[in-house]
Amino acid sequence: MKFRIVLVGATIFSCLPLLAQQPGAPAQTGAPAGEDTAALLQHIRDLEDRVIALEGKVRLLQSAQAQPAMAAAPTPPSAPAPSEIPAAVTSAPPEVATGGAGGAAAKALNPDVSVIGDFIGSAGGNAATAFAPQQPFPAMQMHESEIGLQAIIDPYARGDFFMSFGEEGVELEEGYITLTALPKGFVMKVGKMRSAFGKVNGMHNHVLPWVDRPLVVTNLGGGEDGIDDAGLSVEHILPAPKGIFLDLTGQVFRGDSGDSNSPLFHSWQHSDVSTVEHLRAYKDITESTNLDFGLSYARGHNDVGADFLTQLYGIDATVRWKPLRRSIYHSFVGRTELIWSQRQQLPFEQRAFGFYVSGDYQFHRRWFLGGRYDQSERPQLANLTDRGGSLVLTYWPSEFSQIRGQYRFTDYGDNVKANELLMQVLFSLGAHGAHPF
Repeated sequence: MKFRIVLVGATIFSCLPLLAQQPGAPAQTGAPAGEDTAALLQHIRDLEDRVIALEGKVRLLQSAQAQPAMAAAPTPPSAPAPSEIPAAVTSAPPEVATGGAGGAAAKALNPDVSVIGDFIGSAGGNAATAFAPQQPFPAMQMHESEIGLQAIIDPYARGDFFMSFGEEGVELEEGYITLTALPKGFVMKVGKMRSAFGKVNGMHNHVLPWVDRPLVVTNLGGGEDGIDDAGLSVEHILPAPKGIFLDLTGQVFRGDSGDSNSPLFHSWQHSDVSTVEHLRAYKDITESTNLDFGLSYARGHNDVGADFLTQLYGIDATVRWKPLRRSIYHSFVGRTELIWSQRQQLPFEQRAFGFYVSGDYQFHRRWFLGGRYDQSERPQLANLTDRGGSLVLTYWPSEFSQIRGQYRFTDYGDNVKANELLMQVLFSLGAHGAHPF
């Protein structure tokens, strides 16, 4: 190393006057030989320290000069040890120019992408007739594969799109823009979305604590699809006393909701829109317990004709318990939902009622045990009442996957009984945004 040779030479040259005073040589100042030797050794140590410091600076300069050459080389001849890699070499490469905004601007232009898989297998007997809303599951099926695209569009809006890939084809489950900067604290959604009626209607399949949906939702709430339609939604937080959170939502949809087994609303002309109103109240009871309560109403034309309406009234309640000190090991969620249906049809109006009650207890960090009781009349044949019960065991290997087993017993109103064992595997890839609490 050229720099090192020069430094060593300068050190030796500076020591020549002292070396001339080695023992046996005449002292120029008359000082004892021992003192001259000690002074010489101390001077050498000082020079060594200076050489080491200068050598470090030289190595830093050489590493900075070698960085462009190393970046241009296709493959280095050998991989140095991690401790020998200079800091300048390990720094990130220069960012691509994006109008002065840096590399983060390029990421901001791309939405968060996620994929969620929902695999279901079943065993047991279910001889439900074609008229029963709750049909048996196939032996094995990829029930749903959901692709989510979510991003903030600008400081005033965000976009959420969820496409569902199933065995029956591809559909847009939800796709809407949320306007978050409206006056007076209003929030608006425009596009296709699940309605705010009740609790279960707004949940995607992978958020449910069960493999299936309750009987009351299947019979009276439009089945698995529920009230999921194109329209707009306006939401506003209302002032309330004593720490109560009040949220009022009003929605207007095109008027087509439900599935083939559970038709709910049908639009015969442009003016046959459906409406949904939901009032939600939330209250913290203790530091570990909270209560969520809701009132819902929905109205729309049904499949009988343009002059026939269906109205739904709903009450939902959710209680959550999650102790602060043991929150990752123990928790409990209790849910219930009651729905009344008024369906105009020939020869006279049919009224039906249904409900479910469920509880899910976390007894270990990754294990959950739950149960659910269902009871629901049918909207077109109110004299038939379906009842059922389920036991659910869920294991969470991580926050990105779930393995669930469910035993389901159903006693249909037309004297058909079903005993089924359901198994579900859920997995998530990518960044999936949080769902409403």
